[in-house]
Amino acid sequence: MATRELEATVRQRHGVGILDLTGDVDSRAEAALQRGYDEAAAAGGPVVLNFAGADYINSTGIALIVGLLAQARARDVEITACGLSDHYREIFEITRLADFLAINPDEDSAVRGAEGNH
Repeated sequence: MATRELEATVRQRHGVGILDLTGDVDSRAEAALQRGYDEAAAAGGPVVLNFAGADYINSTGIALIVGLLAQARARDVEITACGLSDHYREIFEITRLADFLAINPDEDSAVRGAEGNH
């Protein structure tokens, strides 16, 4: 299986920072993920991690997401997720990540939920 280095692009929607993740969330993703999170959180609103373009997430990728959640908690930034495949949604539930961030079926519901909480 060919791997794709993670691209993390940020856009704003209704005061919510959307972090679009495209490629693999693995050990090579740390710098892109951190840069993207910092940019998305800089506006001061909630952040949505959009996994619709993420092809692969391994245990190191999960650990990186846990690190972002810890940073967000320290800064009082709400993080939600959307675009997870059924497989990765299940992994987020098994690893209890779902206890710390709302998982939404799509970007619209993630933005609505984030808007309502800030």
